This record gives sequence, structure tokens and C-alpha cells, in this order.
Amino acid sequence: MTHDSAYTVIGRPFPKVDAYAKVTGRALYADDISLPRMLYARLLRSPHPHARIRSVDVQRALELPGVVAILTGEDLPRKYGILPSSQDEYALAVERVRYVGDPVAAVAALDEETLDEALKRIQVDYEILPALMSIDEALAHPEIKIHEETRVGNIHKAVSYEFGDLEAGFAAADEVFEDWFFYEGNNHAPIEEHACVANWEPIPHDPIGGKLTLWSSTQTPHYVHREVSKVLDLPQSHIRVIAPHVGAGFGGKSDPFSHEICTAELARRTGRPVKLTCTREEVFLIHRGRHPVKMWIKTGVKRDGTLTAMHFRSFLDGGAYGSYGIATTYYTGALQTVTYALPCYKFEGMRLFTNKPPCGPKRGHGTTQPRFAVEVHLDKVAYALGIDPITLRKRNLIAPYTRTVNGLRVTSCALDVCLDRVVERSNWHAFQQSKQAQETSTTLRRGQGVAASAYICGAGKPIYWNDMPHSAVQIRLDRGGGVTVYCGATDIGQGSTSVLALIVAEELGIEPGRIHMETADTTLTPVDLGSYSSRVTFMAGNAAIVAARALKEQLMTVVAERLGVPMERLVAAGEMIYDEHDPGRAMSFLKAIQMAEARFGALVAAGSYTPPEDIHGDYKGAGVGPSPAYSYSACVAQVAVDVETGELTVEKLWLAHDVGKALNPVLVAGQVEGGAYMGYGEAVMEQQVFRKGRHKIPSLLDYKLATTLDTPEIETILIEHPDAEGPFGGKEAGQGPLNPVIPAIANAIYNAVGVRLDETPMTADKLLRALKAAAGARVIPPTVASVAVPDPWPTRLVRWAPDSVKGGKQ
Repeated sequence: MTHDSAYTVIGRPFPKVDAYAKVTGRALYADDISLPRMLYARLLRSPHPHARIRSVDVQRALELPGVVAILTGEDLPRKYGILPSSQDEYALAVERVRYVGDPVAAVAALDEETLDEALKRIQVDYEILPALMSIDEALAHPEIKIHEETRVGNIHKAVSYEFGDLEAGFAAADEVFEDWFFYEGNNHAPIEEHACVANWEPIPHDPIGGKLTLWSSTQTPHYVHREVSKVLDLPQSHIRVIAPHVGAGFGGKSDPFSHEICTAELARRTGRPVKLTCTREEVFLIHRGRHPVKMWIKTGVKRDGTLTAMHFRSFLDGGAYGSYGIATTYYTGALQTVTYALPCYKFEGMRLFTNKPPCGPKRGHGTTQPRFAVEVHLDKVAYALGIDPITLRKRNLIAPYTRTVNGLRVTSCALDVCLDRVVERSNWHAFQQSKQAQETSTTLRRGQGVAASAYICGAGKPIYWNDMPHSAVQIRLDRGGGVTVYCGATDIGQGSTSVLALIVAEELGIEPGRIHMETADTTLTPVDLGSYSSRVTFMAGNAAIVAARALKEQLMTVVAERLGVPMERLVAAGEMIYDEHDPGRAMSFLKAIQMAEARFGALVAAGSYTPPEDIHGDYKGAGVGPSPAYSYSACVAQVAVDVETGELTVEKLWLAHDVGKALNPVLVAGQVEGGAYMGYGEAVMEQQVFRKGRHKIPSLLDYKLATTLDTPEIETILIEHPDAEGPFGGKEAGQGPLNPVIPAIANAIYNAVGVRLDETPMTADKLLRALKAAAGARVIPPTVASVAVPDPWPTRLVRWAPDSVKGGKQ
């Protein structure tokens, strides 16, 4: 990729600003923090998936030397949750536990050995209750309510929407296809476990008594700040939340967690710093990972492959608590329309409570499961109609700068180019022709499959709906030439801090090394809603541009006067500000700062970003799915299947991603390849397995993750069609590239051996059963059982006409 000469910094492959600190071990993570007189904490967790708590006796534990404090549910009686509509968790269980791992008590002690003994001494009297461990069980037993507050059985959320005339759409079809799919849940498995340190500083004569500082491995310090304030009944002005270096999150650190709240309260009660670091088993137990989802699709199609209608149902296994689940439910249906043009569309979604760890957002939040289902379904349609799968997809692509049937505004879209590139690089057409003469002397059969997808560049609405900015950035210039950027966004390894430094450097015409970054500190930095939904580059990036341009105007004002040059002719680049008509007339960046400070005083500017209001429809529920822009991806996977053993080898992935503009091509390529790696793991091996109510494999020894030796070759293709509203044209790259990988592998399996796997993970045993069944052996093929769909659907149907979109057609 060649560097765009229009920029001096943007488009260049700079290393991450924190790379040296990380590779040399200088970077401090939450568990590295150690304060004088620090105590250690741990949570006692339920061994039962569902039980009533009769009593909790902590007396013997309190008598143990070295135990300083113990909390139980009665000490923290306020409910909390990330969404205002799902405030259903207690920091410590009150009256009932709902999954193996639900926290019951919190202990602070002088050392970790004492903690172990103290937890053994706490006596909890449980009354065991029936546990519901699947979607079907939760639907079949409405009398066993996991939450008494649910209106109908164990249904956490049910939605029903119809856009356009569905009946007419199906009537216009030449063929109608139906399928069931299942996507298994899986865990984020970040390198760093969840950890936090809390410190309470007494303040004499303060009516509150002191201030709390909480360092936590979190993606959302702003929302942790809010929920800690609520549960501890402390003013937000007396709480400071800092996210130090975070060793990955992938969505798993987006919730406020009980360990953060308990550690904060233990610090307040003891007057001493308290640290709590979760074990790897606890990371699996507190989960918040990918929802298991069953999906049904019915699609009407013309003989030439044109889509006429789609009806999509999703059933989500939400686990024990709400988390982001309401949003996830909407996401499973709302975004089908931004990839392919659908003239009419009906979506019914339902999230159910079960007695498993609560599910939440994982990379590709709510879109990965339906993308698998839709892309495999469309592949079946293409083969049934005798149409090349590429041709069918290209015939139905959403057009750029348009509105979807459910009112979502689409800006730039280069999905057609993405498909063209992966077809070209993989030699798709030549491969399909050569398959006719495929060798039969070995047991290996090769195939290629394709899939496409889209993803958001940040949610159009905040979690708590308000009119305030979604992101804000402050920049300070000092008279020594230093530049400090303050932003509340958390860098969880994706490189967001580096991207912000590049954006500010480009605007001010300086090298990124001059910039000091202060991030993710609720006292020092302005509010940013968090590192989720691929929002940081687009939203914080735009906010940084606004702040940098305000400062640049002050610099240009004084330089223009001193040099006698009109401001519009001045250029900032290479640490200088100069006349573009006569580059010899110039002033150094340092001198410009000093002159500007003499004129204007302290040089500080702020910028903010709020998405446009006209990016969604005007019906209830339209707030989940809209985004200021969408990224697009296409993937071709090549696989080899051993027909005797069912062993699957993914040989290569070609992945093209419409990134808008690659602000740093090395970081973008790394994100695309990371998404491909994660998608590959979910496709062929990752799964959360439960037996008798317990997580069967809560360790990295047993939970299967792809290693570098497993991972296929990945060819990354960055498609640059700048988006007019993105920072320097940039769009997201962190989550979208994952989504087409899983269905591309599934479709390649069919292309190789002629059998379909409609569920994940696609393991050798399932593939071998499918092959044997196809060959006529008396085995049960792997099939997805249908869900007993409630009749009537337990919520009101919302009908909405596309021509009533807010703001009209774009």
C-alpha cells in the first residue's frame, strides 16, 4: 500500500505509542499495581446453578487472624446493570443464586493464603432449585422463573418488527427457502484476567468522608464509574475510575462487575487499599461472552437470485442476567438489512434467561451469529438455483448512500470491491472449474466458500439516552512544545491511543512522538462512552480533529500576522508552519506555540462528537442498529476435508475489508487478521460446554483456542474508499472482519464434500457424521432442532413503512 501524499502522518505504518512499554514489561496492568498497606480480596461463588440462599454465616471466617472484612448481599442491597432497562444484578447475591459462579460473599485479608482459608470457613445454606440450561428448557418451563420480575416465563426480551409488505414480498418470489441454524456460545479468553485495585482516601470535614479511586481492567470506565456510584451511594464527584493498560477485552470487560463494586466497598470499610484479581476459572464463570443463538430464516427469491422478502427469528440463551442482552437481541435482527437490499423484512427476536453465566457482547456483538446463519442460508439458495454464490451476493448488495428498509442510513459502501478482490486473489472461478477434475486418489477434498458482512462504526445512541456528546477530547499545548491529549477512551490492545495520537499529529503537523496521551481516567479525561461497538476511531477520532483544529487556528493566527501571509495559505507539517506558496517563509511549531500563548493565554481546546440524528427510523426500537457509518468485509476460505476422518484443515483465508481510509495500515491489518484468527477459532473449535449445571472446561488447558500452529494463512486486503464523515475518511476495523470468516469456512466445507454443517463449532466428529449419513450409513446427521415457537409471539408487532424514515431518503 502506498502512502497518500496528501498526508504527512496518516497512512504511515507507525508503531503503537505504547509498544515499547508493553514489550519491555514497563506497562502497568491492574494486577501490577501495589499500594502500601494493601489488602487482598476474593469472592465466594455459588457452586450451584440455581438455589435459594437460606443463610450465610461468616463468623468463623471473621475469627481467622488476618481477615479484615467480609461483605454479604445485605451490605450491597442496590441492583445495577450496564443497561438502564436491565438493572437485575446484585454485587453479592441476595436471596438467590442463578449460576455457578454467582458471587455470595467478599473477603479482604492480609494475604492470599488467609483468603483461601477464610472462604472455606464461610457457611452457606442453600435450597437447591431446578436449573434451566438451554433455550428449549427455558421456554418449556415458564413455571420455574429465574427472575420473578419477568412478565412471561423466562423471556427477558421479545421483539417483533415488520418492514414493508412481507406477504407481498413472498408472493412475488419464485422460490421460498427455510433453514434452522445454531451458533454455540464462546468466551473472549483475554490474556489478562479481570483485576482491580481500590483505594479510599479520607477527607477531613467532607460530608462524604473521603474519595474513592478504582483502577480496573475495564473497557468502560465511564459506566463503571456510574454503577459504583449507584451501588455504593457515593456522589460521582467522589469517585475516580482509571483503566490502566488492559490486556485485551474483546467485549468481555464492557460490563461493570461485582468484583469492582465489592473491592471498592471493602476499601471504604477498611480504609486500606484492596486488590482483587480473578482466576482464569473465574473469567470463564463471569463470562459475558457470545450468546448461544438458534435462528430460523425464511427467504423469498426470484429465479435470478434477487431477494424479495426475508423473515428472520433469533432465540438467544442469555444466561442468568441482562448484561447488554436487550441490545444484543435487537442487533441479531436489525443489521441484516445493511449488507443486502431487502424490499421487505420481518424480524422476531427473543432472549431467554438460563442458569448459566450471563452472556454479553463479544467481538462482532450480536451480528456474528446471524451473519453465519444468513450467509450459509444464501449459499444454499445459490446452489439450489444453480447460481454462483458470488453472483447471487453481488446481485443483492446494498447501494452506497441509501436507506435500508428499516430506516438505517448507509453512507460509503465498497462491498462490491471487497468481493471482487477476494474472488481475484483466491482465483475463485478457476478453482471452481478445477474442482471438476479434483484428484480422488487421496482422502482429501478441497473447497472454497465465500461470505460477506457489515458492521457498525459506533452505536448511534448511547446506553443512557441523552443529548450529550458520545466522545470528547481535550488537547493542551505547553510553551516547551509539548502536546498532551486527554481522552476517556480505553486502549484494550486495538491501538486506539495510537490512532488518536496520529490524528492530532496530522492536524498539528508534528511527529506522533511529541504527543503525550492521558486516557481512560474519569477525573483527568473528558467522558468517552467506552471501547465497544468499534466506536473509538470514528467518534473519538472526530472529536480529536475538532480540538486540534481549534488550537491550530490560534497558531495560524499569530503565524499569519508575523509572516504577513494569509491564513488560508499556511500549512502545518514537519514541525513547521509555512507558506505553501513560499515554503521558506516559515515558523517552527515551538515558536508558534510561544507566540500563541503570549496572545491567547493557556492553549487548551476541547472537541466532541455526537452522531447525526437522521441515521435511523422513527419507530420504537430504532435506536439499536443505527451508526454514523458501516464497514464492509468479504472473505473467501479454502479448506481441505479428510473424508475418512472428518478432519478439517482451513488452508487459507482471503479477507478484504472496506476500512474507509487506513489511518495506520499496519494497525488496521493487525485488527483484520486478529478478527480472522478469532473467527477461525469460533468456527472450528471454541465452545462453552456445560454438564450438570457446571462449566465443563473453565481453563485455557481445556477450552480449545487456536494457536499460531493452527491458524491458517491470512491474506489481508485493505479497501480504501474514504467515508466523508469519518476522521480522514476512516471507518472501523476491529470487529467487522471477524463476521464473514465463520460462514465462509462453512460454505467451503460444502463446496469440498457436499455436506452442510448448520451449527458451530464445525468439528471433525460432526463432519464425519454428516459424511457418513450422506453416504447412506445408519447414523444421525448433525442437525439443528427447531424451537417450539410461542404462539402468539409474546410482544406486539411493530409495523413500519420505509417511506416514513426520519429526514427522508438520503
